Amino acid sequence: MRAAGNRGTGASGGAAGPAGTTASFGVIILAGGAARRMGGADKPGLAVGGRTMLESVVAAGIEAGAQRVVIAGPERRMDAGTGPAPRVADEIAYVREEPPGAGPVPALRCGLAAVTGEWVAVLGADLPFLRADHLRALLRAAGGSRGAVLADDAGRPQWVAGCWRASALREAAARYRGGSLRGLLGPLEPVMLRLRPAPGTPPPWMDCDTVDDLRRARAWSGG
Repeated sequence: MRAAGNRGTGASGGAAGPAGTTASFGVIILAGGAARRMGGADKPGLAVGGRTMLESVVAAGIEAGAQRVVIAGPERRMDAGTGPAPRVADEIAYVREEPPGAGPVPALRCGLAAVTGEWVAVLGADLPFLRADHLRALLRAAGGSRGAVLADDAGRPQWVAGCWRASALREAAARYRGGSLRGLLGPLEPVMLRLRPAPGTPPPWMDCDTVDDLRRARAWSGG
């Protein structure tokens, strides 16, 4: 595992926990995919609404109070003018699975070795409309369970938009021998959180897997 150094220090945050208390949590952002359906573009580095999708997801985690944001993927520059301010997080770190590009499960395991907190948000790097309030809602929804994930408007779980009890996630990752996030996370039986976006606003679970997805997201955000 290769980890970048400390990106800045400051007030360590907390979020409203499942029991109504302050829960410590960290974030793992999976940002190392090949983006084959986008012609191999650097998908996390593509801009929607004036900042890159990776910047948007990092900002959501920091604003929700994450103690540490771990980005599993190649290191990318984040524009100080549009990205989150590093001083409000204890650390923003990059890690890389070995070999690079081995898939989301090895990337998740690598991130788990670097993240801190009682709870862990596992997020895709292509969620331009995910916000801090959505992460706080996931933490509350987890309740006494092992985790919660956003469900889309058809009720399908979105495996890269969820929050998990860190101990349960680590145990599951240690046992699992497959290669799919669904296979690893599904047996944890997470709460399915269905959020209804306000009329005319994009859903927080919308990801950008294709050029058409990106075009729609940019139209929604105005750029």
